[in-house]
Amino acid sequence: MFIYLSKKIAIPNNTRLRCVGWNKDQGYIACGGDEGLLKVLKLEAGKDAKIKGLAAPSNLSMNQTLEGHSGAIQVVTWNSSHQKLTSSDQSGLIIVWMLYKGSWYEEMINNRNKSVVRGMAWNSEGQKICIVYEDGAVIVGSVDGNRIWGKELKGHHLMGVEWSPDSRLLLFSLNNGEVHVYDNTGGFVSRLNIQCLGTMALGAVIVGLTWYNGSNGYVEPDCPALSVCYDNGRMQIMRNESDDMPVLIDTGMSVCSCQWNHNGSVIAIAGTLQLSGMGEKDCNVVQFYTPFGEHLRTLKVPGKQITSCSWEGGSLRIALAVDSFIYFANIRPDYRWCFFANTVVYTYTKPERTETCVTFWDTRNNEHFIKHIKYLMGMASYGEHCVLAVRTDDGSGQFGLIICNAIGTPVDSKYIDIEPHYLSMSSSYVFAASKENFYLWHFKTPKAHSSMELANTLKPERQERLYHIDDTPTGVNDVFREGDKLYEATSDPICCITASERTLIIGKESGALQRYTLPHVSLTSRYTLPCRPHRLALNCNSTRLAIIDITGLLTFLDLDSRNAETGQEVVGSVLKFERKDVWDMCWAQDNPELFAMMEKTRMYVFRNMDPEEPIASSGYLCSFQDLEIRAVLLDEVMREPDAPTTDHLLTLEVKSLRDTRDLLEKVSIKDAAAFIDENPHPRLWRLLAEAALEKQDFKNAEAAFVRCKDYPGIQLVKRIASIQNETLQKAEVAAYFKDFDEAERLYLEVDRRDLAISLRRKLGDWFKVVHLLKLGSSGDDVKMEEALNNIGHYYADNHKWDEAVKHFEPAHNHEMLAVCYYQLEDFLALESLVKSLPDNSPLLAIIADKFTSVGMCQQAVAAYMKCNKVKSAIDNCVSLNQWHEAVELAKQHNVTEISALLARYASHLLDKGDRLQAIELYRKADKLLDAAKLLYQIAEEEGKKKARPLRIKKIYLLAAQLVQEHNAKMKEAMKDAEGSRSAALMGLFDDDGTGGIAMEKGMNTQHSLLDNPWKGVEAYHFFLLAQRQLYEGYVDAAMKTCLHMREYEGILDPEDIYALLALASCANRAFATCSRAFIKLESLTEITASKKENYEDLAMNIFMKYSPKDSRSNRAECTNCETMIPDWVSTCPSCNTRFPTCIVTGRPIMDMSAVWTCSSCKHSALEQDMTMRAHCPLCHAVIVNQ
Repeated sequence: MFIYLSKKIAIPNNTRLRCVGWNKDQGYIACGGDEGLLKVLKLEAGKDAKIKGLAAPSNLSMNQTLEGHSGAIQVVTWNSSHQKLTSSDQSGLIIVWMLYKGSWYEEMINNRNKSVVRGMAWNSEGQKICIVYEDGAVIVGSVDGNRIWGKELKGHHLMGVEWSPDSRLLLFSLNNGEVHVYDNTGGFVSRLNIQCLGTMALGAVIVGLTWYNGSNGYVEPDCPALSVCYDNGRMQIMRNESDDMPVLIDTGMSVCSCQWNHNGSVIAIAGTLQLSGMGEKDCNVVQFYTPFGEHLRTLKVPGKQITSCSWEGGSLRIALAVDSFIYFANIRPDYRWCFFANTVVYTYTKPERTETCVTFWDTRNNEHFIKHIKYLMGMASYGEHCVLAVRTDDGSGQFGLIICNAIGTPVDSKYIDIEPHYLSMSSSYVFAASKENFYLWHFKTPKAHSSMELANTLKPERQERLYHIDDTPTGVNDVFREGDKLYEATSDPICCITASERTLIIGKESGALQRYTLPHVSLTSRYTLPCRPHRLALNCNSTRLAIIDITGLLTFLDLDSRNAETGQEVVGSVLKFERKDVWDMCWAQDNPELFAMMEKTRMYVFRNMDPEEPIASSGYLCSFQDLEIRAVLLDEVMREPDAPTTDHLLTLEVKSLRDTRDLLEKVSIKDAAAFIDENPHPRLWRLLAEAALEKQDFKNAEAAFVRCKDYPGIQLVKRIASIQNETLQKAEVAAYFKDFDEAERLYLEVDRRDLAISLRRKLGDWFKVVHLLKLGSSGDDVKMEEALNNIGHYYADNHKWDEAVKHFEPAHNHEMLAVCYYQLEDFLALESLVKSLPDNSPLLAIIADKFTSVGMCQQAVAAYMKCNKVKSAIDNCVSLNQWHEAVELAKQHNVTEISALLARYASHLLDKGDRLQAIELYRKADKLLDAAKLLYQIAEEEGKKKARPLRIKKIYLLAAQLVQEHNAKMKEAMKDAEGSRSAALMGLFDDDGTGGIAMEKGMNTQHSLLDNPWKGVEAYHFFLLAQRQLYEGYVDAAMKTCLHMREYEGILDPEDIYALLALASCANRAFATCSRAFIKLESLTEITASKKENYEDLAMNIFMKYSPKDSRSNRAECTNCETMIPDWVSTCPSCNTRFPTCIVTGRPIMDMSAVWTCSSCKHSALEQDMTMRAHCPLCHAVIVNQ
């Protein structure tokens, strides 16, 4: 950082100031002094000022004296959250001031009249204030004036107070040098462990107790933030109230005040310093330290006695109370930032994150990319990349170097063992230095290497090497120290570093500079400076070195100086050039004699050490090229680091560039050339060449292009000069200056439509190309197709598919038409495109894939077949689950793998438990028997689970329909092959082991069901029918249906059959039948003993009351043998004639003259029972009126 005094405000009547406070949010400055003096001031820049930042002139917009105090003001403190000012004087009077209509007024007054106020502090939210008195009294109050609690610390003389960032703790400083910690209710917690005093504890008084509240984040995790400072110059900075290893600092001065800046990165310590060896009075100084105890700067302040200091809200200025004056010092922070490839990289902290936010801001496109790094130490840049130095957080003690591109993506990285305090970078090397060592690393980036570059990288050169600063490398067969000696401390540590492609220069704290040649790292020269260098910079050809020392003095060292008489090279000499208060500088990238520098709030440009007129600016210099300086207002960027804008970028032209523009407008080309000859630069010669070209002065234009070494420009001038037509010459010049409309107009004026078309084709303006082609009587079809194609691509890139189709169709671009139709979901057009394409076109397979992606199987197969990709067509059918089509295709083209694939897929589904998907797979693949077997298996399992009978019936029905469909297909196939009936029967059980599935369990049952596929349906149909009849009161019909159910014991649970039969027969008073049913139930082996006992008890209860006789027994005559048989018997015992069972009533049909038969399931019913029905009761098929 760099600091300098910038302003001074005098207090009237030479009233001595005692304290000063700067409101962090609104910018008001309160100063208190003797005789009750209390003023509120405000410095503001003009609202319409074009100059931003610190360079903008500021004036006093408020200067109000607050009346109310009579004694000397001891303490002033701001509550920025609520715009309140609290002040206290030596008599103990406390006044709270508030802002009303632009002026400050008293809001509250408190006077204890017992003791003097030694400290006041608002908590971080601004809700509570703690006031401490010298006699030990403590009062905590709210922002609205109410007292929260009070406490008397007897026996203690208090000197100050501070809140913890979370407002849970209060710290009190005592006059004996101790700091006590209390909770926010007044309970004692602990004492701070004070280590900084050592043997000087006696009489030391605490003058500063400040705890940074973290409102703007921390410079790194677990950063020290609590400072305790004594009047004897000793100070310690702690991480928290219980830190046993604080940072200890001895400032060597008599301290009066200390304050943290806005983000806790710098602490300012104000006081007086005894100048050794001089008889003068003490000197007022402000010293600046980091939280880790590193000394940054010392600011000398005029006057007799400095009493207080306070930071501005953004820490760009600091106010100092000295005697009867307020001095203002401007601060130029050492932001961690760099610039490369039109990208500004900067860092900042946030209170909600422990990491450092690193923003890569693309200034050309105004885009930014944010990365978060936990322990960032520094950065440097060159060319297209930057390097970030980080500390690892794994406890290994290592550090990392990360090469990043312009969007923050890491492209290379390296772990090192030294702490990289200082960094520099060239096109292929990174240089990192600690206090004792420096490290050279050859990094690689993912770019296309030419064969020469590749050969160079394969050379056995040293790719990385660590050196000690006290070594003297020669670059040839060096033997260096190793082990612990390599890292041992030096008496003259490194303090800065810079490098170019061929030179490395390292600065040391004593003022010594060491120069090394690259890439062999050979120490060639040593130079001595009168002071400690802070920053070094080499010009573009490494002949001069710029040095900014610790005091802001800029000097130059000529590295290639030679003896004027002998011409021999001598040790570098310091040029007779000095500039004070310099905080930034930048060499021009294309002129070794040109540089820009920042001096306070002015920017100077120097050519051959002669300055141009200064420009008011506070920007940080990014680059200096082509006589243009680019700077960034980092102070403004840091106000809103999440949203940088291009308003924060400055582009400034040097005087010679501005003068040349004026001359070219006002004087002749010859006079302008004379001026440029005195101030030569390629940018100026290019300006002259363009001006001459515009005036069609081709001779001077060519000469100027030669001077700026622009070979394409020379060729252009020669080509234009060789054109005989003056209008065409003007057109070419207009095209060079990118006035393309004018160039086109001039081409058409001389009837050179072909040149106009060529111009638009080069520009890629295809709309204009089409327009120009249509102007002609005979257009070029090839060029028209090219233009239409490119317009189509333009619309396709912008997802305007309809417009794209309109242009691709006349251009016959089938490939892009396929893409557009697919995006538009116009699959009919895509089908038409398939038909229009020739056979075996490569586009057919692509279109087929598009059809597949949307599940259009037939269209995809058609496209595949047209390009003879049978295997792809079959795979498409398989992926879309169209197994029937896959099997048909496989049969037609003798593909044998389909059955094995089907079996594997089915096994996969079954292993997953997806049996329903497997059934669907078999059905679509025309493996109907396999599907039926799975359905029978599911039905059996559901039956054992006692699931809903209607659902089980439906499963059996589906299986029966599949078997029936299979049998019908087999019969048709056998008829076509003129096979025998036995062959058809054999085909019924055909299972080749590839397309089928193995189902050992229940195989016999399933084979019987395949013989009679409707048996399962019948079983559950009659089971449901019997229960329906029973519930409806038709007990006789229910009993007869139950008697018929005995034929289905292999499918239905026998217990269910005979239990239902016993119930129905008992209700029908057919106790003989009921008795036989109970006998059957009691003889079942599958039921438990308890159930069997229950059945026996129930039977005993029934038959104790009723004898086992049927109350009635209806008989009917067998239609075949005329034997009288019971009307529920389905087979005649005499002639074994089998009667079909009515699927409506469950009774046998004796008379076949009036029978209805279902056309689907072939089951029968009496016509009289079917008159009112629309569906078959068994298979639910629709009844077709015959």
